Amino acid sequence: MSGNLTVTLPSDLEVRMVRVFDAPRALVFEAHAKCEHLRNWWGRGNPLDCEMDFRPGGSYRFVEHAPDGQYAFRGEYREIQAPERIVQTFECEGMPGHVCVETLELTEEGGRTTVTSVTRFDTTQDRDDMVSSGMADGARESYDALAAYLAKLA
Repeated sequence: MSGNLTVTLPSDLEVRMVRVFDAPRALVFEAHAKCEHLRNWWGRGNPLDCEMDFRPGGSYRFVEHAPDGQYAFRGEYREIQAPERIVQTFECEGMPGHVCVETLELTEEGGRTTVTSVTRFDTTQDRDDMVSSGMADGARESYDALAAYLAKLA
């Protein structure tokens, strides 16, 4: 299962994505918690400007420099339980006012880490718009970049 991203719609307001990485949970968590790591994989592996205050109540802003343009994202950290859980808001600056809540849960078994992301939207229309925008493809590309980055760190 390692390397495959599974995307499901568990409710009218949610998108669930699951991916297994060949790396320990503490390392996968750290790759989500520091700009020095995020710059290497988030945003599909494209160049990334990263500002973050990784603590409950802190905020982040990422700007992806893709071949077809720049994409800015921001949010706030609501809950952090190292190394197993991150809850944060997420907003694409190109679609202001459409804020969703992402919950990342990391579990480890046999040195491999499963990342389960559940994104909850305010409306079914917001969920469907995000899905149709290529959310799964972008996540797949970012997670592929994360897997390659983790392999270099191991």
